[in-house]
Amino acid sequence: MRKEVEEKPVRAVMAAVQLPDVGDAEFEASLAELRELAKTLGFKVVRTFTQKRSGFDRTGYLGVGKRQEIHAFVNGELGAALPLEALPAAPGEEEAEERAEERSAAAVLGRARGDIAGDPGGDIEVILVDHEISPSQLRNLELEGGCEVMDRTMVILEIFHRNARSPAAKAQVEIARLGYMAPRLREAAKLAGPQGRQRSGVGGRGAGESHTELDRRKIRDRMAELQQEIVAMNATRDTQRARRQERQGGLAGVALVGYTNAGKSTLMRALTGSEVLVANKLFATLDTTVRALHPETVPRVLVSDTVGFIKNLPHGLVASFKSTLDEALDAELLLHVIDASDPGFERQREVTDKVLAEIDADQVSRIRVFNKIDHVGSGENAAAEQAALRARLEAEYPGCVVMSARRPEDVARLHGIIVSFFQKDLIEAELFLPWSAQQLRKDIYAQCQVIEERADEAGAWFRVKGEAEALEKLRETFAALA
Repeated sequence: MRKEVEEKPVRAVMAAVQLPDVGDAEFEASLAELRELAKTLGFKVVRTFTQKRSGFDRTGYLGVGKRQEIHAFVNGELGAALPLEALPAAPGEEEAEERAEERSAAAVLGRARGDIAGDPGGDIEVILVDHEISPSQLRNLELEGGCEVMDRTMVILEIFHRNARSPAAKAQVEIARLGYMAPRLREAAKLAGPQGRQRSGVGGRGAGESHTELDRRKIRDRMAELQQEIVAMNATRDTQRARRQERQGGLAGVALVGYTNAGKSTLMRALTGSEVLVANKLFATLDTTVRALHPETVPRVLVSDTVGFIKNLPHGLVASFKSTLDEALDAELLLHVIDASDPGFERQREVTDKVLAEIDADQVSRIRVFNKIDHVGSGENAAAEQAALRARLEAEYPGCVVMSARRPEDVARLHGIIVSFFQKDLIEAELFLPWSAQQLRKDIYAQCQVIEERADEAGAWFRVKGEAEALEKLRETFAALA
């Protein structure tokens, strides 16, 4: 029988520099986020190397000593001699106490970061850097570390590359990846040495083009080609949207936006009854999904789930994914979904607000939805902790919704709030439909909320609420039949 071989996780280490203007909480939150990004790629982070500096080292991001420490661990030379909990004790009572405190702090920090205490190192395949670093810094860190280096931007781009499904998302990701790689070709050419230059042939122009120049030209041409494809796809999508709106008399749009892994897809499924992908990992959703609010309402409301935001989202991705986020621009209402159970949700809220401003969507009406309230607290005190957080959030963010997408009663309450938002401009009217035109009853129920229906000898009377334009069109249609 053929046995299935389980894939061995890629062992990785993380490296980060804490600058003076970055607090400890923010620094640790960023590291935790990079760890989750690494997990999404199938990496197992076994050790985290950090350093406080006034600025990044121009040569290799980290200082020389820290780079040597990483090199030793990557190559299995540190062994178990320097595990987190085993800093050597110094002689003397005072110094021994200080060492004990250092050991305790190191152990707590290591557990918080998920480091594997006492891991001997070796067999490390990748170093993950919690910043975007320059091509030369990346190259030097690879040379000194002895394995592949991926900075934060490269990690995010790789996740997007693996998860993109639609032609538009794939094209946008490729543009971002090419834009990231272009300036790094120069460093690759340095490694190639003299072989990187071609000699001119018959009819050539002097020394000819280098391989790097040719590659960069190919990248520019490919990016231009992809941009044209995206423009064509956007035009097709706009045409389809216009036809859909014309056919259905206009549609109300709600867009779910927020930090990655805030629970947008779970909420999308709860609001629409659709089977969209739900996964506990970062960037599970890259393509915009559109479904109708269920139960359907008047006006009919379409809900769209968009790509999640993240701290330091590469600028190229913000630009490239602007068309993916166009649902947020077209929507009349944004549901800003926030993970209330995450201690760093305030930072995540700020990141989302910043990205929405960058894509000019910050003027759209917005409701803040604090999701995952059921994940707050544990044990006997969970209910009290949830109630306290709910009270604080409702006081700080008037009009917000604190809920769990897994509680039907919470979803029903949010459903009602969405419907009320879109029905606030509806007007009440009375329509008469003669018996000879009863086949048009479906149009009334499709475009209006029927409050009351009564009949007489001539036909049926409907007391309805609807949009003024839709009501006028119905009146004109009925009058033509009279």
